[in-house]
Amino acid sequence: MGVFSRFLDIVNANINSLLDKAEDPEKMIKLMMQEMEDTLIELKSSCAAKMASRAKTDRTYKEALNAIDRWQSRAELAISKGREDLAREALLERKLAKASLDQLQAELVTYDEVIKTAKSEINQIEDKLSAVKQKYQIMVERAKRAREEQVAQEALKRASDSSTFGRFSDMEEKIDRMQATNEMHRTTSSLDEKFRDLEEMDDIDAEIAELRKRSGL
Repeated sequence: MGVFSRFLDIVNANINSLLDKAEDPEKMIKLMMQEMEDTLIELKSSCAAKMASRAKTDRTYKEALNAIDRWQSRAELAISKGREDLAREALLERKLAKASLDQLQAELVTYDEVIKTAKSEINQIEDKLSAVKQKYQIMVERAKRAREEQVAQEALKRASDSSTFGRFSDMEEKIDRMQATNEMHRTTSSLDEKFRDLEEMDDIDAEIAELRKRSGL
């Protein structure tokens, strides 16, 4: 497919319609961007070649202008020296240079039109490419949000699963049993300490009674 045909296809393409029909819009839009970038490279290369040719033609045009002036001056010099024959030859060369100048001027006009058209085509492709890139970015962001939402929904589903709640319930029951056991241990320990205190007091009272007895009190 020629660069001009691709240019027309790209400019006339309805991006939204193409994406709606595509089975894989993301892949489709990548292919479109690649096609546009390839076309831009060819258009810019072609435009650069035409600009180089125009510059060369412009130099030749200026040389033709100088030639016209040069042969005019030589014709006048030849007449002043009485050399009509040389003046005729100089005027003939001037005529040839003038014909070449007219042709070169027409070529420059054609180059200007072609280069203007090429630059316009490049601008249109660049605008279209920019629009496609924006759509691609929006598509990527939408896909990212969709994946994040899917992950969140799956996490919620797992969290709401009955087996998950069952495991939480088992853990809570186990913790409750552990707390009850600890409380019982604390209660038993406290009761033991109270009785040990009473038993120690009985021993002390017995010792005091024994001391009194020995002292005859």
